[in-house]
Amino acid sequence: MQVLKYLMLFFILVACSLIGRYLAKKYILRVKELEEIRNALNMFQSKIKFTYEPIPQIFEEIAKNTSKNVGQVFQLAREKMKDNTANIAWEQAVEESQNNLNKEDKYVLKTLSKLLGQTDIEGQTSQIEITQRFLETQLQEAQEQKEKNEKLYSKLGTTIGLAIVIILC
Repeated sequence: MQVLKYLMLFFILVACSLIGRYLAKKYILRVKELEEIRNALNMFQSKIKFTYEPIPQIFEEIAKNTSKNVGQVFQLAREKMKDNTANIAWEQAVEESQNNLNKEDKYVLKTLSKLLGQTDIEGQTSQIEITQRFLETQLQEAQEQKEKNEKLYSKLGTTIGLAIVIILC
């Protein structure tokens, strides 16, 4: 009976630690996704400037060359461009995508839609540059939050697990 009790206490400790690490991982993934979006926007800007490919084709290529969560935004936007204009499709794709971005990050990405597909190459590239500047600010904030909260949640999960084990002993 004692073995079962200690086994259950061990599982409680492990479960609490894993929950803490899961919560910490959201901050890590947000930083990674913001960095990947920044790289995707660089690719988008280069493709618009130098290849003159249509936006849906560029989005398809970016979706293939990025991670699942970031690629999903570009793939959704490409699919929605069949029925909507580029700016509406981009806004909807950013809103509907499943990723680790917060509301502010999504708002920054939506600023890209203002001139998307509506102006010449220079107008679109300047809008991409503006979005990239805003994205840099979000990335710095995300890195600060990651540094602060990653350790906090990891240690908090383990500490709560230990507290529960001590109380139950």
